[in-house]
Amino acid sequence: MGGTSSKLPKDLLSEYQVRRTHNIFSELQDRENGPYSSRVSMEKVLTLPELKSNPFRKRICHVFSTSDMKDGSLSFEDFLDLLSAFSDSATLEIKSHYAFRIFDFDDDGTLDARDLEKLVNSLTGETDDTRLTAEEMRQLISNILEESDIDKDGTVNLSEFQHVISRSPDFVR
Repeated sequence: MGGTSSKLPKDLLSEYQVRRTHNIFSELQDRENGPYSSRVSMEKVLTLPELKSNPFRKRICHVFSTSDMKDGSLSFEDFLDLLSAFSDSATLEIKSHYAFRIFDFDDDGTLDARDLEKLVNSLTGETDDTRLTAEEMRQLISNILEESDIDKDGTVNLSEFQHVISRSPDFVR
């Protein structure tokens, strides 16, 4: 008994994870829309401990939401995609793809100076005590682009982003 550990077969583990995810989703469902509402509001999703203090929490909901109303609400499939992308078993390619989309604040397929400024402000906070000066921000963005912008077009595209991320083993964690 004490010398071996039991493991669930992968198919049972996968089924358990989907059921557990569905239970979490069901707990979040907005009862005002009825018990069979097919979506969970962004406000409810943001109450999850995993997202509560994430500076990108609203962007995460918007990126994973398939809502026609662009309100950040999530279907069960959206919710499953979100949790899968942030799981330990997600590949570097999947994680970097979604990170890029989260950081692409204007959804134009590139990270430009405005996206990078919003990214930095999200990470450092936007209070007077933590905000970078205009010169510090300009220099930081210049450094990021110098390091990441392989084709020197003034933006970082997905493949350039993935190239930079591939050199950072801590990213997957």
